[in-house]
Parts: sequence; structure tokens; C-alpha cells
Amino acid sequence: MKLTPSKLNTFLFFKLPSAFISGVRVKEIDLQQCVVTVKHRWINQNPFKSMYFATQAMAAELTTGALVMNHIKGSGKKISMLVAQNKAVFTKKAMGRITFVCIDGYKIADALEKTIKTGEGQSFWMKSIGTDENGVQVSEMEFEWSIRLKAK
Repeated sequence: MKLTPSKLNTFLFFKLPSAFISGVRVKEIDLQQCVVTVKHRWINQNPFKSMYFATQAMAAELTTGALVMNHIKGSGKKISMLVAQNKAVFTKKAMGRITFVCIDGYKIADALEKTIKTGEGQSFWMKSIGTDENGVQVSEMEFEWSIRLKAK
């Protein structure tokens, strides 16, 4: 069963309600890229009247994590996933609708293959870039994902 934006947004509602309430929504997903948007609103603003960094982090992480989930689902194996580290750079106030895009899906297949073949955990970095409605970059975030086979 393929992951779709609708299924992921339902997952947000039940499993990550703070992201859902903040307005984080998946718009597109395939094996190579994921697109997530979030609009600056009162519920997700900081005292400086721009989007709170944690809201941006939720949206950015979702672009990477949804890709990992999609690959794991396709593998048919029971594999756990966890964020081990993250890095963020904020370059402009996030106002209006912010779109986060991750195009690092290609990094997952190799790590999954190694984990399944060797039984050893693997880790890899994925990047998500957030841009405003004018196409201006507002933030760039990287997440190190750790995956491993679940014990039987």
C-alpha cells in the first residue's frame, strides 16, 4: 500500500497532533521527494510575528521522515527509524505559506539494503529546504536518520 498525502495527513492528525494543529500538511510524496507546506498563523508564530522555528522543524522533518517511511513500507521488512541529530540554518523571517522540499529519497534505498543484508543499523543525512511564496529560502534543515532491523 502506497503512502499518499491524504494518508500522511491523517497520520499527523492521530499521531502528531501538534504538527496538524500548527497547519503542517503533506502536499506530494513519491520515492524521491516529499513536499510539505505550512502557513504562518497565530497558532504557530513566535513573538517576532514570524513562524516559530519548531513549526518549521516539524514540517522539514516530515519531508525527510515521510520518505524514510515510504521506503521502509516498500521493503516489507520491520525496520525502526529515529532522528539521531539535526542541524538548522534560518536565513529569513518565515511569513506566509512556507514550502519544505526534500529530494534525498535516493539516499534511503542503499541504507535499507545494507541494514537488511547485514542486520546492522545504518545512518544517513537528509536535507529539507524551506522557501516562502516568492521562492526565497527561509531555512535549511538537515536530519540524520538512523535505521535498523527490529528484533524478531
